Amino acid sequence: MSKRNIKPSCDQLIDMMSKPFVIIDKDYEIRAANRAYRERYGVKESDVVGRKCHDVSHHSDVPCSQHGEHCPLDAVFGEGQPAQVMHVHYDTNGKEEYVQLQAAPIFDADGEVLYIGETINPVSHTEADEPILIGRSRPLLRLTSILQRVAPTQTTVLLLGESGTGKERAAEYIHQFSSRSGGPLVVVDCSTLGENLIESELFGSEKGSYTGSTQRNKGLFEAAHGGTLFIDEIGELPLPLQTKLLRALESGTIRRIGGTEYIRVDVRVVAATNRDMKAMVEAGTFREDLYYRLTAFPVTLPPLRDRKDDIPALAEHFLKHLSDGDRHLPLSPEIIEALLDYDYPGNIRELRNIIERAAILAFEDAMRPEHLLLEGLSRTTLAKRSEDLISRRGRLNDQSVLNALTRTDGHRARAAELLGVSERTLYRYVGRMKQRA
Repeated sequence: MSKRNIKPSCDQLIDMMSKPFVIIDKDYEIRAANRAYRERYGVKESDVVGRKCHDVSHHSDVPCSQHGEHCPLDAVFGEGQPAQVMHVHYDTNGKEEYVQLQAAPIFDADGEVLYIGETINPVSHTEADEPILIGRSRPLLRLTSILQRVAPTQTTVLLLGESGTGKERAAEYIHQFSSRSGGPLVVVDCSTLGENLIESELFGSEKGSYTGSTQRNKGLFEAAHGGTLFIDEIGELPLPLQTKLLRALESGTIRRIGGTEYIRVDVRVVAATNRDMKAMVEAGTFREDLYYRLTAFPVTLPPLRDRKDDIPALAEHFLKHLSDGDRHLPLSPEIIEALLDYDYPGNIRELRNIIERAAILAFEDAMRPEHLLLEGLSRTTLAKRSEDLISRRGRLNDQSVLNALTRTDGHRARAAELLGVSERTLYRYVGRMKQRA
């Protein structure tokens, strides 16, 4: 056979790809993994080919969709269209890492989806860094996926959502994963400043431009040059300044108070509000043209009540950052269930305050549900709930846990299912068993 008729193999083609890449069939079985994948995760081809993707990536014996994550395989095989999602996988050291998955269909000769090709983009942090967005609930992973898509662009982003949902953290996430991450992230909160001060803060002022102005002051637009300017509570911006902000967004230039020249600035703006911007436009309190300029890419952050799976991780995160807070870790199942049984009208900010107060009230004692000052719930009610939780959990003891782990060959997800508790609860119980041993 002539050499010119020899075609490259599938393995040769996928090995040319610089990012980790796998081919998966409709039964979740990995059929091929390229060199970049094997090197990234320190495995041989025989270690992954023939195994289920959810077993390899999630250490689970059931598909990720059964754990609340959006499965790209289901989407691609179901719709025959590419899909992009954010997932939590395990790295080569067994630690969790965020990865962005880009999945595309591979068709057979009849146009039917035969396999999916999945590119894996690890969203890595340095070892000293902590994740900016805490949790792995489906709403949070969906939000992270959206932010990952818009972060590399220069598009203005408007973050929407209730107060306390973490809009500043989302802005920080956008900045970190943008090409501007080496530049400054500058924050201004319009709700804390008067009209004159907001203008001076944003755009700067020339010497003598107002009484007491003895020198030229650069504004935050200039301070954010080459980076990102986060304008929080933009709905509080007075109408006259809305015109000036629109010009800055449209032209990339600003003029200081008292100045005559326009100064060019290279700034990406991320804005946020908890107000109904459309209603403000209809009421005439917000410029329609600025509204449409800001809503080029709106992102709504989910309230905490819609992502309750993240509450334990958030609570532990807040405790770790308190002085001596780690003495209350890991949180007991009773504390976790009490936290999960509340809707948090103040969202993440309220959860942080609850945890801080509970740590103070517990002091050197073990943290108990009655230390959680939840709005509308008395300490007596919380203590009664604690008793009820303990009563319901009477089946969870050392022997029942050991029996379940033995029956499932040490697989904690299946053991938790047998015991009728969450995997996180079982993990914490096992941790306490080890401490007592």
